[in-house]
Amino acid sequence: MGFPIVAEIWPIMQRETAEILALSALEWLAGQDELLSVFQGATGITANDLRSRAADGEVLAAVLDFLLLDDKWVTDFAINSGQDPEAVYPARQALPGGDLPHWT
Repeated sequence: MGFPIVAEIWPIMQRETAEILALSALEWLAGQDELLSVFQGATGITANDLRSRAADGEVLAAVLDFLLLDDKWVTDFAINSGQDPEAVYPARQALPGGDLPHWT
């Protein structure tokens, strides 16, 4: 028997759909002052860079990477934005670097 194929667990998401979800996550994160500060400290991105690069796939990937560090953050984001929490991981996979092995 082998391990299930990732696409069987999480459906493949189109990049445009992933970017929309990630922009929604960034909007939610921007409203969480303490958490935004943690994100900026962890990534080294300044507020100006975040504003100017908000649509950059690498920044959006970093937002989702950060969000995925804590199930509570994913849940809070989903509840407050009307997104499906199960869509966050497939969205991350559709953004730059998402095709790399996930070891956790």
